[in-house]
Amino acid sequence: MAQQTIKFTIKQDGTVTEEVIGAVGNECESLTKNIEEKLGVVQRVERKPEYYEQKQTTKDHVSLHMHKDQD
Repeated sequence: MAQQTIKFTIKQDGTVTEEVIGAVGNECESLTKNIEEKLGVVQRVERKPEYYEQKQTTKDHVSLHMHKDQD
């Protein structure tokens, strides 16, 4: 699993910007939900291209069978 990071930028006017790095799909929403509830009202959401990607899962089940030619 890739490392996921939440980057916060606090401007002089008190505006807080958060950016989630390393998350795919809607993982970012579950990572930031509790924090956003404590910070206050979310004014705007900008989704990065990663939001629209699907999480890659690898489950390969391979069966190998050896067949000998019958002559």
